[in-house]
Amino acid sequence: MIKNVDIPTLTSLKRLVIKIGSSSVVDSNRGGIRIEWMQSLADDIRDMYRDGKQVVVVSSGAVALGQVALGAHSGYLSLERSQAAAAIGQIQLAKAYSDVFASHGITTAQILTNLDDSRDRKRYLNCRATLQTLLENYVIPIVNENDTTATDEICYGDNDRLAAKIALMIGADALMILSNVDGLYTTNPFMNTLAERLNIVCDIDKDIIQACNDAKGTISKGGMRTKLLAARVVTKAGCLMSISSGNYMNPVSRIWENNDCTWFLPKNTPQKARKRWISSLKVVGDIIVDSGAANALHCGRSLLPAGIVSVKGNFRKGDAITLTDTNREVIGTSLVRYTSYEIEKIAGCRSCDIEKILGYPGCAVVAHHDDLVLWTKGDEVGSS
Repeated sequence: MIKNVDIPTLTSLKRLVIKIGSSSVVDSNRGGIRIEWMQSLADDIRDMYRDGKQVVVVSSGAVALGQVALGAHSGYLSLERSQAAAAIGQIQLAKAYSDVFASHGITTAQILTNLDDSRDRKRYLNCRATLQTLLENYVIPIVNENDTTATDEICYGDNDRLAAKIALMIGADALMILSNVDGLYTTNPFMNTLAERLNIVCDIDKDIIQACNDAKGTISKGGMRTKLLAARVVTKAGCLMSISSGNYMNPVSRIWENNDCTWFLPKNTPQKARKRWISSLKVVGDIIVDSGAANALHCGRSLLPAGIVSVKGNFRKGDAITLTDTNREVIGTSLVRYTSYEIEKIAGCRSCDIEKILGYPGCAVVAHHDDLVLWTKGDEVGSS
């Protein structure tokens, strides 16, 4: 379960998701935002931003902020009042992030989503494309559960599962969860002074689950269990995960400086896990491309509509298809960003003409290089 292994360094990671709990961003005594703490978080992210990192922030705190406006500083809130509190608090939370990050020269964007968006094929692809575009333009997405229409966060008490879904959606290298505890312990550290923190977890086995089951009180109220479920999901997909305390200033840089956390280690990289998943999908169509497009694909480029010769099969946006050159040699397997009907209409055209042809805006690429698994001759399932 726990081994003497090296933790990846920040320099080796390109894309990160930082999940922030309510206790980190909201002052429990006065019910307001911890502005100085948020400023220190922005300092950390600005440094990563300057190093070329791409960062998504998944932030709780809307309900905790909004309940003050409803005159409910603490105690039980009905579902309806919790949703109303979320609606009030969310606008305060988004403005605070926008103002603080703007003072650091960073643009933020608000994304309100829920777990159902990751289950619905079209909504998942649209959300993923939006996040990818924001990250490629070095905008920091601030993601939260849309509590006025979805009640998962209110019922379960955290955004851990949502953060895991976002990490998988964007192919993150690491998910960093800032909580009210500095990691996973053998028993509840608030109740047992002999509890020991597990600094490195390689497998979430029955012993780890039992440690969670034994915990009572603050950290087990929906929290540690959902964090372990998040860890199980993301590490299988090749994503590193940490649980650390968000009570300190500069909470992210502190993790890398002190390793004051629990690390959950992945078994491979997000890219390899995603490519393996794409390779396992059943293909439902074929796109034939010209020699120029074939060469571009082999050089790590995406497929543009201008390079498409013809289409075979009937498929939907997001389906897996094969890419083939005019000599009938298979180039690889890819997910597509258009339906077969749409591709037939835009085949051979320039990306700037897509809206005029289809009558609505579309993606500049038909198949992105991140969604492509290249084959080599003789491969039944290739590798990138």
